[in-house]
Amino acid sequence: MSLFEVNESEKFDGISLIVPVYNEALSIAPFCDRVMKVLVGVCNFEIVFVNDGSRDDTERTIESIMQGDMPFPVTLVSLSRNFGKEAALASGMQHARGNAVIPMDVDLQDPPELIPEMIEKWNAGAKIVNARRIDRSEDGFFKRISAKIFYYIYNTMTEYPIPQNVGDYRLLDRVVIESILTIGERSRFNKGIFNWVGYETSEVTFSRPHRDIGSSKWSCWKLIKLALDGIFTSSTLPLRVWTYIGLTMGCLSVIYGLVILFTTLIFGRDVPGYASTVLLILTFGALNMFALGVMGEYIGRIYEEVRQRPLYIIRSISRTR
Repeated sequence: MSLFEVNESEKFDGISLIVPVYNEALSIAPFCDRVMKVLVGVCNFEIVFVNDGSRDDTERTIESIMQGDMPFPVTLVSLSRNFGKEAALASGMQHARGNAVIPMDVDLQDPPELIPEMIEKWNAGAKIVNARRIDRSEDGFFKRISAKIFYYIYNTMTEYPIPQNVGDYRLLDRVVIESILTIGERSRFNKGIFNWVGYETSEVTFSRPHRDIGSSKWSCWKLIKLALDGIFTSSTLPLRVWTYIGLTMGCLSVIYGLVILFTTLIFGRDVPGYASTVLLILTFGALNMFALGVMGEYIGRIYEEVRQRPLYIIRSISRTR
């Protein structure tokens, strides 16, 4: 049984922008103004805000905008608490009604000016149009380096590599969204899912602009957790590699044993050294603990799937039209 029920509400003949928000009250109005300047008169569109348990005035700000005379429909999906961006995106995809969907951030680091170019490539036949960042100088040094390391490790391990420097900002055709909604994973890594479903893909490029309002809600720990979710939900190589490590260590142990045997037979009894004994104990102990940690990551995700808890809980939904 699927985790989601595919949205059967009245379809919207246009583009749906999915915008997860968490404590972004100051960014809502500038985002709506910028989107209006770019898209009004270019295409029909709606904005689906997903309030991911914000503790500031984010929800009230969106509600006040919805009460105004907006030239486009606005949907507000409020979750019961903070479930994380991956869950918020899944909720937005379930409630988006457009012929195509574009997940994007409210901080305007995903520039709306790219959307008309995305639509052109979509109309030309692409089912997925990725927005790839060619300049990340606005990101911090640690974030740039860690991103390079993550993409290298992920694409080395997984059977379905993801394009480098492509975030959630992309255009997804309705047929792609319907395919994604049939995937029932609780531990979700949307970038991997977007790529796994396949379909014809095109690309636009942009330089990542500076964030003028607010600050990133992604802490170092959250980024590490997302990276681990991406690797462990997309590849079983971390488990399988221990078979090869075990075989290698077994062969080295046999070789070392034969060396000890022959040196003892030729030169007499060998007195074992304290340093080499401690080194072997620490080495094998560390390898065992690391292997148990990898197994624990997979077992923890299996536990999440077995519990069958919903990916998110919706507190309220409101829509202007």
